[in-house]
Amino acid sequence: MSGDRAAALRAALAGILDAPGILAGSDIGERYKQDWKGMRGEPIAVLRPATPEAVAATMRVLHRLRQPLVVQGGMTGLVNGGVPLEGEVVLSLERLNRIEAIDPISGTATVQSGVPLETIQNAASEHGLFFPVDIGSRGSCQVGGILSTNAGGNRVLRYGMTRNSVLGLEAVLPDGSVVSRMGLMLKDNAGYDLKHLFIGSEGTLGVITRAVLILLPEPTSRDTALVALPDFPAVIALLRACRRRLGARLTSFEVMWRDYFGLVTGPLKAGRDPFAKPHPLYVLVETLGTEPERDRDALMETLGDFAGDHADTDAVLANSIAESNELWRLRDASGEAARAANPSAGFDVSLPITSMEAWVDEIHGALQALGVASIQTYGHVADGNLHLVIGYAKERPEMKGRINDCVYRSIGALGGSISAEHGVGLEKKSYLALSRSTAEIDLMRRVKAAIDPDDILNRGRIFTGGESK
Repeated sequence: MSGDRAAALRAALAGILDAPGILAGSDIGERYKQDWKGMRGEPIAVLRPATPEAVAATMRVLHRLRQPLVVQGGMTGLVNGGVPLEGEVVLSLERLNRIEAIDPISGTATVQSGVPLETIQNAASEHGLFFPVDIGSRGSCQVGGILSTNAGGNRVLRYGMTRNSVLGLEAVLPDGSVVSRMGLMLKDNAGYDLKHLFIGSEGTLGVITRAVLILLPEPTSRDTALVALPDFPAVIALLRACRRRLGARLTSFEVMWRDYFGLVTGPLKAGRDPFAKPHPLYVLVETLGTEPERDRDALMETLGDFAGDHADTDAVLANSIAESNELWRLRDASGEAARAANPSAGFDVSLPITSMEAWVDEIHGALQALGVASIQTYGHVADGNLHLVIGYAKERPEMKGRINDCVYRSIGALGGSISAEHGVGLEKKSYLALSRSTAEIDLMRRVKAAIDPDDILNRGRIFTGGESK
C-alpha cells in the first residue's frame, strides 16, 4: 500500500520536484528513517524540494491530499521530533542550502533553512562577522532545526537563545501559503511579530524556509579556562565573581560533575584531565572580546583572586586556540558519553539556580535507589539548564519510564521546565503538563487547530491534537 501511495505522490508532484526530489522504496536511506538517538520509522516517501517555492508547491499538494508529513533537517534533535510515524512522508530541507546574502552594513545573513550552522559561522567569519549561536552538533544541525527548536547552546549566557539572533523569517503554512517577513530592521513593531510563532514551535505550525540572522563583529580575543572546584557553593561563587569582574566578556560557563568528567577523561579518552587530583566539579569558562591583552589579563586576575580566596581550587588557562579546543572537547564529548551509557534516558531540564545543589543531590539519591547503572551530570548552570544521562540495564527496559517519572515529576514540583533547550517532540509530550498549565496547553492546541486544522504537519509532536489533559 505504501508503494501505491508513493507512486500517487510522485504523480501528483510531477513538475514540482525533480528526480532527486522524490525518494521511495529502497532509495530511502537510513538517515531519513532514524534519528541521532536511534528511534526509527518508515516513511512512505522522502520529498526533497530544492527551493522555497518548491516547498510551498509541495505543501499545497500534500494539503490537498491530506497527507501527513514530518519535516527533517540535520536529524541531530534529541526528542524524536523528526522520526517519521506510520503513514507519514518526510519533507527534507537539506537541499535548501544556500546562503543568499551576507550584509556587513546591516550585520545580517539571509540564509535558507538547510544551511548547516557551522557553514553560517564560517561564512560570517570571512566577512569579519560572527554568528553567536553555537552547539556541539554545529557541523550537522541546520538553521531550520535550530530555529524550530529555539536552540540554546554554549553562549546563551551572553547572547540568549536562538530567537534573539533572528530578524526575519519565511515559513510555509500547512496549506502551502507563504508567510514572509524577511526584514533587515531591528526595530519593527507594526503588529504581531509572527516569526516568534514559528521559532520554537518544533515544525508544528509551519515549515521554515528562509531566515535573516543577526551577525555581530567578530571577537578578536578568545580565552578559555578550566577550573576545578570542591563543591557547588564554590561554583556559584565563581559564577558571581566572573559576572562581576568580566561583565560582557563572559560568554560561557559550563559545569561538569565528576561523574561526567571522569568518564570523558577516563574510559572515553575524549580529553585529558590536567589536574593532579580529582575534584567534585569542573567549570569551563570562556570569554570573547576585542582587546586581547586586557581580556586575557581580566580572566587571569579573576581566576587568580578567586583561587586565593577559595581553598582547594585549581585552574588551567588555554594558551592557544588548539588548547582552547582541547578543553572544549571535554564538554562537547557529551554525545559520545551518552552513547556509552546505552541504553539510557537523557534529560534537558531547567530549574532555579538556588534549587540546583539540593535537587542534584536528591535526584542522584532517588536514581541510585531505583538501581540505575550510571549517572552523568553536566550543564550550562548559569542559565539554569542541567543535563542528565542515566544508564540502566538492558534487561530492565521498564526502567526508562520509572526514571522519566522520577526526574520530570521532581522538576515539575520545583516549577522548573522539562525541556530547557531541546524541545518536546514525541519524547516528552506526556510530561508537558508538568511545565505548562492547562490554559497554556489549550491555547497551544487552539493555535495549532487554527493553522493546521487537518493536523498534517508534524502531528503528535509536543502534544496530541484534540486531546485534553
